[in-house]
Formats: sequence, structure tokens, C-alpha cells
Amino acid sequence: MTGSHSMADLFESIEPPQVPLAERMRPKSLDEVAGQAHLLGEGKPLRLAFASHKLHSMILWGPPGVGKTTLARLMAKGFDAEFVALSAVFSGVKEIREAIQQAQAAKARGRHTILFVDEVHRFNKSQQDAFLPYVEQGLVTFIGATTENPSFEVNSALLSRAAVYVLESLDTEAMAGLFERACVLACPERVFDDDARERMIGFADGDARRLMNLIEQVQVAAETAGVDPVSADFVDAALSQNLRRFDKGGEAFYDQISALHKAVRGSDPDASLYWLCRMLDGGADPLYLGRRLIRMAVEDIGLADPRALEISLNACATYERLGSPEGELALAQATLFLACAAKSNAAYKAYNAARDFVKRDASRPVPMHLRNAPTKLMKGLGYGKAYRYAHDEPGAYAAGENYLPDGMARPGWYQPTPRGMEGRIGEKLAQLRALDEAAQESVRPATGRADGGAKAGTEPGSAGLSEAADDRP
Repeated sequence: MTGSHSMADLFESIEPPQVPLAERMRPKSLDEVAGQAHLLGEGKPLRLAFASHKLHSMILWGPPGVGKTTLARLMAKGFDAEFVALSAVFSGVKEIREAIQQAQAAKARGRHTILFVDEVHRFNKSQQDAFLPYVEQGLVTFIGATTENPSFEVNSALLSRAAVYVLESLDTEAMAGLFERACVLACPERVFDDDARERMIGFADGDARRLMNLIEQVQVAAETAGVDPVSADFVDAALSQNLRRFDKGGEAFYDQISALHKAVRGSDPDASLYWLCRMLDGGADPLYLGRRLIRMAVEDIGLADPRALEISLNACATYERLGSPEGELALAQATLFLACAAKSNAAYKAYNAARDFVKRDASRPVPMHLRNAPTKLMKGLGYGKAYRYAHDEPGAYAAGENYLPDGMARPGWYQPTPRGMEGRIGEKLAQLRALDEAAQESVRPATGRADGGAKAGTEPGSAGLSEAADDRP
């Protein structure tokens, strides 16, 4: 009996698990929802939807921890509807069928059902299609939540039947308000200094649920260590390494690489460095970032500063040699160089124009004077005849010579900018054009027509020479 009594006392002494702080902090009304004023403020779409008492299907698109599930639950409460939730991560056709059966049972009781599908983008096309008949019949009001752009991840048929509402990451003010409320609820006796609070809000990165989890982690660590007040250094030690939210294949990834590219193109070194560090901090592959820097070097700088390509390639090679974190400094250095370099997309535009022309154009034969003549037969057929070897010409330039197919007009695809080294390239090409014009004048008959047809004067850019043109064939 004594043993039984002791066992009973033991079980009675075990405290039931505490409800997570994030759940205890879940808003009970629209007024308690943090942020999203563009949707929930007076006269805004979701506020009006609640006020109208008219449910409609919708897609809630936004990053994690901004209130998508909360809003769906509040709608069920506000409209006195059944709330059936599915997660596309764990659910399949079986769970979808069971959810529909619940909705049919609720309808038999005279109640409408809100079917909430979290991470709906993870359902494939056939699974998303399975909802359509029941949405069209009015059996359920469909609310999907997604962190990915629904334009790409949600079937057009389902998307056409739902309004899309974009939720935003919570700003610093909203996160600070949540922090104070959560501390009152979870650890009213403990003090967090300003730096600690700022550090935790930064780690949470606009995600309310993550902030709640961080507060719980730090509270447990501080209580165990007997630390009060909590400092930023203690937060760092307690959390070890908590990277900011970053989806390596999703919307945030492409938004941030776009921001990095535009900051470099816009010649803002600080912004460029910020986005590079954001992506590294978020877990992006450093060599992926290096490849993007190489693209920026050829697309946005080009011949205005050819060193940009060399420095970008060297940065990638340095990272491969050193690894992280030392190699990341080389990527940062390349980023700063690219941001500060003279900009030109002339080579990029010229290449695209030439590629498009070739794709549409017929296969023009190589002019006879440009053909190689390694055999006696080829020489006899005129291959290479009248070719002018540039190195034997004054200034190593065959003025007036034509290197395009016969009958092809001079396209002038490459138009150098006046910036950086490309400015000197432009000056060089202008000199060559003047030589071409002089050569044309020397062979122009009295009729005013240039002799030789296709060998008429060279338009801007046809020579395709760099600053070192005098040393090239």
C-alpha cells in the first residue's frame, strides 16, 4: 500500500505540459492581430469582409509567422462556421476526402465549413483540383495559406475562385509590442535589456511565432543560469546560431538576389554589401552568389571595366580555396568592386541583338576573301583571295575592309558608352570609322556609289576592337 501511495503521489506531482507561448498569445479578435493594417485597418479588405458577414474563398500569401492561420481561425469564429484544417505537408487524398466528409456532416447539422489548407503550394495539381467541385458547390469556403507566390504555385482554376491577400512581415514596432506582451505573460519577473530585446527581435525576422519560441528558449536558459537582467551576449550564447528566415528555393530567395543585383547595378556599395550579407546569413550557397557576381560583371559592367569579370572569377576561386568564413571576404570585396565600377550593358545588349538576328536570319555564306585556303584546290576556287592581312596594313588596320557576309547591312549592335574604359574603346572605334570613310572616299566613283558593294564603310562598332586593338589580327 505504501508503494502504491508513493506511486500515486509521484503521478500527482507531474505537472501537465504547458501550452506553448505562441498558442497562448494567439489573438482572440481582429483587434489583437499584430500588423497587417493594409488588410485589417478600417475600410480595408479583410476588415470589410468580416463586417459584411459574407464569406468568400481566399489565398493568404505571406512569410511564416505573420498570422495566416490566426486569420482563418478568426473567420471561422466570426462567421460561426466549422473549422477544418489540413496541412499539405502531412495530408494526401485520404485526408482531403475525410475533410470533405466532415464538411458534409456539418452541412447536415446546418453549419457551414471553412476548409483551411496550410502550405497549399505543396499540394500537386491533382490534389488542388480535388477541392474545386466542393468550392463551386458552396460546400466549403476554401482558405489556403502559402509562403510562395500563388501565381506560380497554385492552380489557375483554384486561383480564379479565390481572392489573394498578401500579408507582410511584421515590422519592428509590431514585433516590439508583441515582445512586451509576451514577456508579461511568460516571464514577468525577468528583465531584458534593450540590446537583448533588439537582438531577439532581429533573430525573429518579422516572424511572430519564432519570436515567441525565442522568448521561451531564452527564458528557460536564463532561469537555469540564474541570469537577470538578460543581455545581448547571453541571448547569443543561449540561442547559439539562429539564422534569419530564408527559403533557399522560394520567393524570399529570388527577391533577395534581385535586390543584390539591382544594388550593384545602381552603384550602391553599402546596399550591395547588405544584401550579400543577408543572403550569406540566411544560408545561401556562397558559390551561387559568386556565380551571380560573375553575371553582374558581364551584364552590367562589361567593357566599361573588364577587371570586374576577372575579380569576380578570382573571388569564386578564392572561396573554393579557403571556404567559409574566410572566403566570404573575397566575395564581399568583389561585390564592392562591382558596385563601384563604371557601368555598361552595351556588350549585353549587343550580344542579345546579334543572337536574335542570327536566330531569325538565313545562313549567310562566308565571303570568299575570309575563307581559309589550306589546299591548292581551295586557292584555285578563290578561297582567301584579296584578303588583307591587318598586320601588314598601316596601324595594323585594314581600312575599309568588310568582315560581314556579302550583302549584309552594318547592324551597329555594339554601341560603347562613354563610361570607364569603354569610353576609350568608343574613341578608338571612332578613329577606325574615320579611316574607313577615308578609304571609301579614295575608291568612290564619280557616281557617288562606293565601289565593291558590301565593302562599303564600316558603321559604329563593326570592328569590335578593344583598347588593345592595334595588337590583334
